[in-house]
Amino acid sequence: MKYSIFGYLIGEGFRNFFKNKKSTAASLIIMCATMFIFGIFFLIGENVNYIIEQVQTNQAMQIFINPEATQEQEKELEVKIKSIQYVNTVEYVSQEQALNIMKSWLGENSALLDPYSGEDNPFKASYKITLTDLTKSSEVQKQVESFENVARVEIGSDTINKLIDIANGIRTATGVILVLLILISIFIIANTIKLTVHARRKEISIMKYVGATNGFIRWPFMVEGIIIGIISAIISVVILGFTYNFVADKIITSGTMATIGYGLLTFSDMISMLFTVYIIMGIGIGAIGSAISMKKYLEV
Repeated sequence: MKYSIFGYLIGEGFRNFFKNKKSTAASLIIMCATMFIFGIFFLIGENVNYIIEQVQTNQAMQIFINPEATQEQEKELEVKIKSIQYVNTVEYVSQEQALNIMKSWLGENSALLDPYSGEDNPFKASYKITLTDLTKSSEVQKQVESFENVARVEIGSDTINKLIDIANGIRTATGVILVLLILISIFIIANTIKLTVHARRKEISIMKYVGATNGFIRWPFMVEGIIIGIISAIISVVILGFTYNFVADKIITSGTMATIGYGLLTFSDMISMLFTVYIIMGIGIGAIGSAISMKKYLEV
């Protein structure tokens, strides 16, 4: 008996979905547009986070060692640096290596630095470190500067702060836009299903008269809203996938990412999370919109 009731409720939901073609199509379009816009910000946010992770791997803090420090003191400094919580990797750069790096930057003019080889080398030995969390760069810098035999610390703090600000801005914008789009979608679906409920108001009154519970009356309409949400999620993922792959290919072939030295996520890397978010959004918006549309008629 339970299975037959469940089948009836699901069946009624599907019948409502196919019966009201115009209103259903309007809801699908609105929901797809909502999810598509949110998806754009979601994908941008994921890529910004991915780039920041790459920056965290590559962005180095240069710790220059006091030229008067002995090898033993340099080793002690290395141990102290490695003990800092957010330090990821530590690489020693000797004076000779620093000189060779500068020569490679000068290219054809590298011969200008030949007189500075050996004891006349003006470059300081250093430790190049990367961090596990860029937001802790200032904290790590303060700790390092408090150590003995540290001449100075160089870090691209401006670049790091800008990247963090961009990431936080995108997260905030995505959250605000998501809330606004959800409210709009709930309003559209609630009014769409309200048309169906209004058309069947006499039927609902009769069902209440013969003792049907509010849950029994409500479920077919909630199923209709959930179906709209799920189908919208599937359509949105497909459209967003084609759009993202097209735009990403254009960016990659243009050489932009190669110039800055970082890559983009593939759509397949994000599809599982995106589809999960879409399904939750679709079911939640559909169910809430349906519940709101039914409230007036079930209170009678």
